[in-house]
Amino acid sequence: MQVSILIENTVGRPLDLLGEHGLSLWVRTPEHQFLYDTGQSGALVHNAVVLGVSLREAEAVVLSHGHYDHTGGLRAALKAIGRAVPVLAHPDLFSDHRVSEPDRFVGIPFSRTELEACGAEFQWTAEPLEIFQGVWASGTVPKTNAFERGDARMYVLEEDRRVPDPLRDDLSLYLDTPGGLVILTGCAHAGVVNITEHARAVTGRERIRAIIGGTHLAPVEADHLEKTIAYLKGLDLELLAACHCTGLPVAARLAAEFGRRFSFGSTGLTFTF
Repeated sequence: MQVSILIENTVGRPLDLLGEHGLSLWVRTPEHQFLYDTGQSGALVHNAVVLGVSLREAEAVVLSHGHYDHTGGLRAALKAIGRAVPVLAHPDLFSDHRVSEPDRFVGIPFSRTELEACGAEFQWTAEPLEIFQGVWASGTVPKTNAFERGDARMYVLEEDRRVPDPLRDDLSLYLDTPGGLVILTGCAHAGVVNITEHARAVTGRERIRAIIGGTHLAPVEADHLEKTIAYLKGLDLELLAACHCTGLPVAARLAAEFGRRFSFGSTGLTFTF
């Protein structure tokens, strides 16, 4: 099984690759290949060519949530795939996601009709779903602890009132390997700890082998960060590739805590399990 980073904020290899604030992963299992997220602008298409990834072979596109930096490249990706393809996401994907600093809309920048015209065949799941053998989509992740409270800057409008965005569409992937679960996160808005415990409950697997993706630890309070680090250290991970919305100061802290087991998860890297 391989996970390749097609787009991330930084570039980690001396190749003609593009970085942007966003995330896109290419996943290869022994039997299947698919995209998890599409970055912000469509630059993943250029990077796929450089890295020798054939997007035409994508059997599905899975979207972690409806923010622009994970869905903005979807139209370009669909055109590169060149045929109708299942797009798996949570039913709240097109929610009116907004953020207050600075105040702006941060949701998916395309209409459903436009994307379907490009070949998207949307499939919705709010419940855990095994999309391929050994590949689980989380569905809505239950929030079972008191300290992962979400990002207070994010909101939606209800009858012209701002209310906290529940981000129910935060969808992670759980890849079952002989050595344990590999968890892929878009931004982990549901909380890394909540996501990991949900992965164990959904799959029945206790061992967590790796976590790859955004952790959204950049804006959290000190208590939240320390509890998350303590939890992650207790997992005895083989790999922690915490990137994108993790933030550079937090990523540097994690690198110090996890040593060789940590990766900054930059554009162009491939992890093999």
